[in-house]
Amino acid sequence: MPTASNGSVSLHYSRDGDAAADTAPVVFIPDAGLGGWLWGWQHAALTGPFETIVWDLRGTGRSDAPPGPYDLSDFVADFEAVLTDCDVRSAHLVGCGLGGAIALAAARSTSRVETLSLFGTAATGDAFSLELLFAPPDDRDAIRESLETVLSADFVASQPEAVEGIVNWRAEGDADRAGWEAQVAALEDFDATDWLVEVTQPTRVFHGTDDSLVDPDAGRALARGLPRGEFGVLESVGHLGFIERSRNVNDQLLGFFESEFES
Repeated sequence: MPTASNGSVSLHYSRDGDAAADTAPVVFIPDAGLGGWLWGWQHAALTGPFETIVWDLRGTGRSDAPPGPYDLSDFVADFEAVLTDCDVRSAHLVGCGLGGAIALAAARSTSRVETLSLFGTAATGDAFSLELLFAPPDDRDAIRESLETVLSADFVASQPEAVEGIVNWRAEGDADRAGWEAQVAALEDFDATDWLVEVTQPTRVFHGTDDSLVDPDAGRALARGLPRGEFGVLESVGHLGFIERSRNVNDQLLGFFESEFES
């Protein structure tokens, strides 16, 4: 697994697909405390048509976990360090929760963002209630319980093997409590309402109708506040609805990226 450096902080990332492709790569940004496993359903579908890059946020997985609290600017600098290490100028960003906020901040402050695809994201930090997402990596029962708040009851009941796979991935690669708290601290002063007009990249905002961590109305407000924002509903799923609705989401992402490339 390659490593990029932002000062003294080492950032582990994975890179797949054709690095020589004419299209900008897709960079996936996980939610608070979650490892790159989060984007496995999208990674499998988009790698090939596009090069894909996933990195462990500082405080998560094999990336360094310097003392917190972290700021959104720290994560944006980490993003730029990963792209620099990959010799990539710009990318399509796909983020969830905290990852969505990082993507917004990167789109505003850098020239490295082609498009944004945001899941379970809001324009203000007080709209995020991510506590239920956390579970100690060494407590598999707590991990299973936390998944019941972000995945539908139908998915949990009908896809036990997928759920157990997620439990395994979380036990191996998620952040501990200190890393998670350092990450979510970046949302405490987050308020993009006054500068959303500066984010002019084409943006799709997706939200599960049953998201209990970030209210869907906050997602709608985010899309309305973006000059080129569009809102997409994921019916009857929660915060991680892109896992359950992966086929539909992947088709929409591919169509979105390809349309921007053709234009």
